[in-house]
Amino acid sequence: MPVPWFEISPNLIRKLLRIAAVLILLAACGPARAQQLDLKGQWYDAPPGWLYAGQPSLNGLALTAVDGPAKTGGRYIYQADFDIAQAQARVIDFKNSSVIDRFHHWVFDDQGHLIGQEQGGIHSREANPFFLRHAREMTLAPGHYRLITEAASPFFLAQPLPYLDTLEHYRQTIKAGNALTMLCLGVLLALAFYYAALAISRRNATDALYCLFILGNLLYNGTALLVYPDLFGMHWFYLISMPILFSNVAYVFFVLRLLDITRDAHPRLYRSGMFLIWLFAGFIVLALGKPNWSLELDRIGVGLFMSYGVGAGIVRSRQGDHTARNYLFAVVAFFVLGAISISLGKLDGAYTFYIEHLGLLAVTVEALLLALVLAGQFAQLRMQFERAHENATRDALTNLQNRRAFFEVGSIEVERSKRHAHPLTVIFLDLDNFKQLNDSKGHHTGDAALRDIAGALLDTLRTNDLVARLGGDEFSILLSEIDYDAAVAVASKISDAVKHVSRDYAPVTCSIGMTWFGAVDRSFADMMKAADDLMYEAKLGGKDKVLFQRFDTLR
Repeated sequence: MPVPWFEISPNLIRKLLRIAAVLILLAACGPARAQQLDLKGQWYDAPPGWLYAGQPSLNGLALTAVDGPAKTGGRYIYQADFDIAQAQARVIDFKNSSVIDRFHHWVFDDQGHLIGQEQGGIHSREANPFFLRHAREMTLAPGHYRLITEAASPFFLAQPLPYLDTLEHYRQTIKAGNALTMLCLGVLLALAFYYAALAISRRNATDALYCLFILGNLLYNGTALLVYPDLFGMHWFYLISMPILFSNVAYVFFVLRLLDITRDAHPRLYRSGMFLIWLFAGFIVLALGKPNWSLELDRIGVGLFMSYGVGAGIVRSRQGDHTARNYLFAVVAFFVLGAISISLGKLDGAYTFYIEHLGLLAVTVEALLLALVLAGQFAQLRMQFERAHENATRDALTNLQNRRAFFEVGSIEVERSKRHAHPLTVIFLDLDNFKQLNDSKGHHTGDAALRDIAGALLDTLRTNDLVARLGGDEFSILLSEIDYDAAVAVASKISDAVKHVSRDYAPVTCSIGMTWFGAVDRSFADMMKAADDLMYEAKLGGKDKVLFQRFDTLR
């Protein structure tokens, strides 16, 4: 089987993972990180029906202290005290995750007076003053303050934790994360169109399935990272979870088709894949009844299908499947980044990069690497097509064009010459006494003579001239855009070149008929017949001759 023009190497995977790590570290370890203020506070679980009435303290209220919001959602209240040493514009934001349905901040001074409040969230219609961020700006004088934050969501991806930053520093530090979001979403959108176009043009379900997988991730990441709420006013919170449930199903189907896993040839892999598909279908039904569990079901599903992809890739690679080997590199990169994103609850030291960024980067890396796999498949098909075309148009013995190819190209040249009034020359060459050579010295010598004569013809002609072995000991040459005298000179050179080679293959000589058409007024087949008839005149006239004929005007 032909080898594609590229190989996805482990070095490429390592480089992509390094890029991801650098992007995260840039945010976590920036030079002005000290301007960000961690808040040391406490989360409380608000019981059903409980409403916060604006109290400056949560102490003594009917609230249960918890380590943080549960991933299956709820209403949670956070209280933290902090000090401001210098009057400066400040920003309150959440780190670790942006998946928050609604939030509300209240800030009290040390006298218990409410000095400011802000609200927002993915479901909220409040405009975000900072692009793709939940941040809210407040100007605080020096003093002691208390922050009380309510966060409510049907589910949480990770633990959202409030923190403070200076306005100018915050504006700078969010740029890298926002750039990563828009870049990755742009890449995924382009690849979604690419796979959709391939699915339509090739009528290929594999491409359509991967397009669906990408679309599910576009909906999820675009909503979770606030792109759709900020740009398009789309505030449906469940776009974060429900599309992934369907994209998980699409991905398993995609793996089955990409790796050609069938019931008969690979029964265990096939049954495992079908089990996951039915399991994920059950997840969809369960999520409809328990929507607050939908993101956790996503998390489980992603872990399962990534594991299945790695396992299937290993098995099919060991069975010698070339596509599986390249796919394995892509899915391993996806598995590493994806496993990190679905297992972490927080990013210690990182403020403006979220766990959502890791998941988005994981999908983008895999989609790009799979695009390389697809390019490799195209290259392989192209090589197979070119090889098949070569076999269909080349003479196996001499590597010259064969009769079929010669007539195809000749017909095209005739039409071009008619349009542009260019002259054409057809030369017909037949070896004399070739049968005697075969009978006396064997066919291997005859084959050698044909190869050497073919080489002599190629050495004599221009690169744009066409030469073919029509069969047996017959050759033909097509000269385009050449005047009569030059064509006569070429035919004479051909005769001399064949005579020179034929000295080693006596008694072989050649008879040549050259017809020059100043105005092309007939089909290529008729032009070939005219040259063939002239060649036979040369044979009948004693062989080893070149005859010339010109056709200047239209018939």
